[in-house]
Amino acid sequence: MAVGVRHYTVRFMELESSSLMKCSLSSSPLYRKQSVHFSNSSSQRYNQCCSLSMNGCQGDSRAPIGTVETRTLPAVSSPALAMERLNSAISDMIKSDPPPYNSGIIRLEVPIEEQIEALEWLHAQNHLLLPRCFFSGRRVASEMCINGASSHSKLVSVAGVGSAVFFTHLRPFSLDDWRAIRRFLSKKCPLIRAYGAIRFDATADIASEWSAFGSFYFMVPQVEFDELEGSSIIAATIAWDNAASWTYQRAIDALQATVWQLSSVLITVQKKNPHSHILDSTHVPGKASWDNAVKRALQIISRNDPVLIKVVLARSTRVVTAADIDPLTWLACLKVEGENAYQFCLQPPHSPAFIGNTPEQLFHRDRLSICSEALAGTRARGGSELLDLKIEQDLLSSAKDHNEFAIVRECIRRRLEAVCSSVLIEPKKAIRKFTRVQHLYARLRGRLQAEDDEFKILSSVHPTPAVCGYPTEDARAFISETEMFDRGMYAGPVGWFGGEESEFAVGIRSALVEKGLGALIYAGTGIVEGSDSSLEWEELELKTSQFTKLMKLEAPLLTRGQSRIINQNQKGKRTLCREFTEAQSIKNLKAFPS
Repeated sequence: MAVGVRHYTVRFMELESSSLMKCSLSSSPLYRKQSVHFSNSSSQRYNQCCSLSMNGCQGDSRAPIGTVETRTLPAVSSPALAMERLNSAISDMIKSDPPPYNSGIIRLEVPIEEQIEALEWLHAQNHLLLPRCFFSGRRVASEMCINGASSHSKLVSVAGVGSAVFFTHLRPFSLDDWRAIRRFLSKKCPLIRAYGAIRFDATADIASEWSAFGSFYFMVPQVEFDELEGSSIIAATIAWDNAASWTYQRAIDALQATVWQLSSVLITVQKKNPHSHILDSTHVPGKASWDNAVKRALQIISRNDPVLIKVVLARSTRVVTAADIDPLTWLACLKVEGENAYQFCLQPPHSPAFIGNTPEQLFHRDRLSICSEALAGTRARGGSELLDLKIEQDLLSSAKDHNEFAIVRECIRRRLEAVCSSVLIEPKKAIRKFTRVQHLYARLRGRLQAEDDEFKILSSVHPTPAVCGYPTEDARAFISETEMFDRGMYAGPVGWFGGEESEFAVGIRSALVEKGLGALIYAGTGIVEGSDSSLEWEELELKTSQFTKLMKLEAPLLTRGQSRIINQNQKGKRTLCREFTEAQSIKNLKAFPS
C-alpha cells in the first residue's frame, strides 16, 4: 500500500457547507509531518498472518448478496468442546455441495454455557495471527435479540481473528463503501458485524505507521468470540463473491486454515500494571512548539471577526520501553478502569495495533433511533470525596469550559436536526465521571426518517467539535497546517456496522502499539478563548496518564487535581473577564454556517 499518498478526491461526505477561509492560513503546512517506522522487517514478523480474504470494496456495492444466514449449533460447556463442534461443522460444509449462490455470507456459531472474557480468548491466540479486532461496549450494553429467540442477552465484548471479508481503500470512506459493507449484513443475523475505524482526516497524507489501515479499515471476523452476560459464543464466518474472484471454495479453505491455528486453551490476561521502564520518550510537538501553536490559534480566535471559535490540537508521544509492550495486556489494564468507556483494538496485517479506552460515543443506531453525546471540559478526579466534589464544581462553574462544551453540544444538535425528524437533549449539562477524569456531558437523541440515513449520520457528526473544532473546515485546515504528525485513526470513528444496529465511538485516549517496538500515544485538547497553553499541556499529560501509568509510577491524582484548581484560581481575574453565558455561546455559533 502506498505511503504518503496525497488524496485529492472528494473527502468523507460533509453535510455542512464549508465556510470560506477568512484568515491568512497558508496553503502548505507550516511544519513537516513526521512518520514513525515501527518495523524494518514486517514481512518476517508477520509471516503467520491469517489467510487473506476478499476486499468487499472491490465488488458491486449495489448487487444483493445471494444469502445471509446464521446457523446455530447445540450449546456446549467449554471453549474446547465448542472448537470441536465448530471444526466438525466446517468439515461437513467442505464435504457438502456448495450453496447455489454466486455470493453469500454464512455464520456458524456454537453457544458456550459459561461467560468467558473475549479478551482472554484473543490473548490466547498467537499475536501474529492477523488481522484481529476487539470491541467492548459500555457497562450499559444495548439489548439485542439473539437468533430470534424471545429472551434477550446482552453482548459485553467481541474479539475476532482473520477476516471473512474486509473493506479498505486509500480513498475517503464513501456512500458506495458503506453500501459495500451493508450488503453483507442483515437484520436476520444481528451478530454478523463489520468492525473497524475511519481516519480522522481522509484527505491528509498517510504516514508509514498508518499505511496498512488505508483511509478506513473494516473486517467481518473469520473466527469470533462473543462474550455475553452469563454465556459466550464462538463463531466462524465465511463470505464469498464470485464477481470479486473469491469463490465459496476459496473462502472455506481460508477459514479452515485460520481455524487450524487457533487455541482453545484460555490464558488469563495480566490486569495489573507491568511498570516497564521507559528508555525514551519524545513528544511531537514539544512544549515550545506547542506553546507557539496555541498562541497562534488564540490570535485567530480573539480577532474581532474570528474565523475560528475553537480548534482541537493534539500531541503524539513516542515511548520505547525496556520490556515488550503487549497491546492486549495494555488493553486489559485499561479495561479494569474503563467502566462507562469503550475499549477497542484493531490490527490489520503488517501493522501495529490501534488500541484505546475512549469515553466518547459518536453515535448508536438501533433501527431508526439515534443517540449521540457531547463531551467536553476535563478535570482530574479528586483523591477524596470532598476534593472530587470541589473539582466537579470548578468544572461546572468554569466559563471557559462551558463555552467549549456549548460549542460541541449545539453543533451536534444542529447536525442531528439536519437528518432526524426530532432531537431531544437530556441532560443538557451534567458531569460524567470516569476513573481518572471527569467531563461536562449532554445526551442527544433523535429519530431517523429511514435506516439508510445511517451514512448521513456518520458523515455529519464526524468530526465533532470535541476532536476538531468549530467551524469544522476552518479548524481542520488549521490542524492540517499546524500539527506535525499524522493522526491516522486517532479521533476518528471506531466501532461497528450491523444489520439493525450500529455503534461508533470517537477514537480518543488511544495509542498505536507494536509488541517489542514501542508505542505512539495520542491526546488532544480544545483551544478556545481563555485557554492557557501550560494548562492545556497539563491536560494532555492527564489524558495520557492512563497509558503512562502502565510504564512508570506517576504523581498522585490528588496533587494533580489540586494543581489544576490552584492554577485556575491564579488566573481567575483573566478568566472572569472572558465569561461567556450559554446564550452568548449559542449566539456565536449562529454567526457561522453549520
